[in-house]
Order: sequence, then C-alpha cells, then structure tokens
Amino acid sequence: MTFPEMLGHPRPLWLLFMTEFWERFAFYGMRWALALYIVAQFYNGDATGEKPASNIYGAYLALVYAAGVFGGYIADQLIGHQRSILTGAIVMGSGLFVMMLPSMDLFLLGLALVIIGNGLFKPNISTMVGQLYAQGDSRRDAGFTIFYMGINVGAMVSPVVTSWLASVITATPMQQNYKVVFASAGVGMAICWLWFWIGRRQLHGVGQSARTSLSTRNLGLVAAYLVVGVPLMYFLLAKLGATALAWILGILFIGLAAMLLIEGLREGAVARDKVIAMLIIFVFNVLFWMFFEQAGSSFNFLAEKIVHRDFGSWEFPVAWFQSVNSLAIITLAPIIAAIWVWLGRRNAEPSIAFKFSLGLIFNGLAFLLLMVALTHMVDGGSKIPFWTLFMVYVIQSVGELCLSPIGLSMVTKLAPARYVAFAMGGWFLSVANGNNLSGIFAGEVSGESGMTTASALSGYTFGFWALVGSGALLLLVAPLISRLMHGVK
Repeated sequence: MTFPEMLGHPRPLWLLFMTEFWERFAFYGMRWALALYIVAQFYNGDATGEKPASNIYGAYLALVYAAGVFGGYIADQLIGHQRSILTGAIVMGSGLFVMMLPSMDLFLLGLALVIIGNGLFKPNISTMVGQLYAQGDSRRDAGFTIFYMGINVGAMVSPVVTSWLASVITATPMQQNYKVVFASAGVGMAICWLWFWIGRRQLHGVGQSARTSLSTRNLGLVAAYLVVGVPLMYFLLAKLGATALAWILGILFIGLAAMLLIEGLREGAVARDKVIAMLIIFVFNVLFWMFFEQAGSSFNFLAEKIVHRDFGSWEFPVAWFQSVNSLAIITLAPIIAAIWVWLGRRNAEPSIAFKFSLGLIFNGLAFLLLMVALTHMVDGGSKIPFWTLFMVYVIQSVGELCLSPIGLSMVTKLAPARYVAFAMGGWFLSVANGNNLSGIFAGEVSGESGMTTASALSGYTFGFWALVGSGALLLLVAPLISRLMHGVK
C-alpha cells in the first residue's frame, strides 16, 4: 500500500514515532530508578544491596526483551500487531502503578506485569515500521533511524521529568518518592495507549493479517498467556535468580535459532544463508548489550559514589546521566544516517557486519576511558571527573547508532517472510541474553560489599578487552557474513 507522505516518509511513521515516544517515556522514566530504589527501599541504603539490585535489574531487562519472542508470535498468529500493542499497553501500565506499593513481592509483581506488557508491545511496533516500506525502498534504514530517534526523545525527557517530580512533589528526600516516578511512568503509558487507539485508523490494515482474528480460540490463548505469563515472570525474578535465568535464556535462544533455520531451509538456499547471517549477528549483539546496559546498574552506582557531581551549590542528579545517551543519539543520529547515505551514493557504504563491529569497538572505547579515569584521574576523595562518565555515554551512543537501528532494519530484510515478527522477537531475545549478563557483570563490579574504585577498574578493564576483541573478530568475518546476505545492505 502507498501511504500519503509527511517529511518524505509514510505518514503513519509519525503515528508510530509518537506511540513509541510515550512507551519509552514510561519505560525509561522508571528504569533509571530501579536499582537505586531496591537498595534504598529494601536494603536501607546499604551498599551490600548493590549486587542483588543489579541482578534483579539485569534479569528484569532480560525478561522484558525475552517476552518479545512470545509477543511477536501472538501478533503474527493470533490477534495481529495492532491489538497486541493495545493489550500490551494496558498490562504494562497496570504494572507501573502496582510498583508504587512498598513491598518487595508487589514490586516484583509489578515488574512481571511490565515484562509481559512490554513483550506484547515492543517487537510489534518495530515490525510495523518495516511494513510501511516496500521491499527495496531506499528510505527504510532512514525510517528506522527516525523511529529510533522517537525512542530516544522519550528516553531523554523521562529521567529528567520523573526525577524532578520525585524531588519536588513532597518535602522528603528523593529516594522516598520513587512511587512518584512509577506513577508518572504509568500516566505516560496511559497516554501511549490513547494516542495509538485514536490514530491507528491511518494504518489501513498494516499490523493485521488474514491469519489473525478475535476468535474465541485466539482470545482464549492470549488470556491463558497472560494468566500463566505474569506468575511465571514473577517466579523467575523472585525465586530463580540471574544465573539460572542465563541458562534458560540461552536455551530459548538456541530453540528460536533452530526454528528460524528450519523455516529458512524450507524456503531455499538463499533464505537459509540469510538466516545464518542474521543469527551470527545476533550472537555479537549479545556481547554488545552485556556491556552497554550498565547505565541503570553499575554506572548508576559509579555516578552516585565515584563521580564528581558538584557544581557549586548544585549537584547534578544521578538520574540525569540516563538522558545523556538519548541526547547524544538525537544529536548524532542525523549525522550518522547522512554518512551512510553519502557513502551509499558512492557505493562505499559499509556492510551490516562492518557497522556492527564498529558498534562493539566504540562501546569498548567507552570502557577504555573509564580505565584511564580510574587509573590516572582519581582524586583524594576517591572520585573521578564528571566529564569522564558523561563522555562514556556519548561514546557508547556512537556505537549504539552503528548497531541498534541497523539491526532492527536487518531483521525485516533477512527474516523468512512468514516469521518477521518472530525473528524480531529473536533480535530482542539476543538483547535479553545480553541484558541478563549485564546484571551479572554489574554485580561482579560492585562485589559483595559495594562498588569501589578498585572493583570498578577491574570490571571495566575486562569489559574493554571483551568488546574490542569481539569487534575485531567480527571485522575479520564481515566479508563472509556479507556473502551470506546475498546482496542485502
């Protein structure tokens, strides 16, 4: 279908842009507070709570993305993408309000609702962006980059707004007002639902298919998924732990890879090769997110304890560091996109695998800066300069722009035709594996007694070598992966 255009792209792109903005406002508006809240509320602010808080944080993020596998299947086979998004928004918003209650069990139940709701929402809206463009449309990558900016506008604004509200609504210390953070995120999710409900008419069937319906069977299966899924997520968070979860997520990833490969084999040698190339990229994606996703865990504790944040009588809030990444993305995304277009016109645009290797290497350079700061810039108060952590987020953002929006577009190009949303769920499952490992890694950085300059230096040194080494390896095998993609760029 040909859509009316707005600013050179299909008009519904901007509907999806703002829908994603509000969902990301809700998601990031409370994400920055999770580990800090767990330590403050359930460990009375004691540093021994950092490791379990990081593990819960990583496991939560992992399950959010793992749920996308099931959310993608429900959308593809049962109720369609639009209805999945609307259902997910309701479930996720409910969880954010439940998290306001000061009980660990209820807090984890709220997280379980957010996980299930986001799993229904996230992979399906990304898939719909791809459906707005015909195969071979040169605007597709640019469209995903614009969409990715919508993600980051929401992510940039929300920590500033929610942390400010937490500090001013009542006359108590901010850590006692995390319920305000969660409530603000819940309101953002309600706006997201309303915006998409009103605007979805302009999609003209995008996100629906002949395979999906509101039959009694399909609705019953979705209801069963919710009834079983929420308690299961609670159990995984509360009882199982991050290490056991790593094994479960690894097995899920292998199973999904096998299903995609079987479907590729059915469609022929070219489809098989494309699936193999996509799965190789997925593995490197795990490593990227394992170290990138320190923002809400170890980087938060680093900012709180080891980074100078004083500017005269004013102290830079820890939460605001979460906005630096998004600000950098918004600033740099048009530049990076323009570079790819400029190179493309000269038949010199790097391959997908080459871009991914750049993402890993830039992520590693951010850890190199931390290594230098923790080795040579620590002052008498055992703190490092403000600008170092600020620039860590900026450097990581360059790596993210080389990798993440390109990855979303890659899946829509390489996945078997009948399983695009399922493959998008596979992309998010690779992110899930990385996120869970990020919580385990952050816990090791803090150790049993809390983060110190020595523990941070040791952990971040390991991160540097792992990222640069994997980036170099991917660079070596990039030509092989490009051949497997059969001309897909």
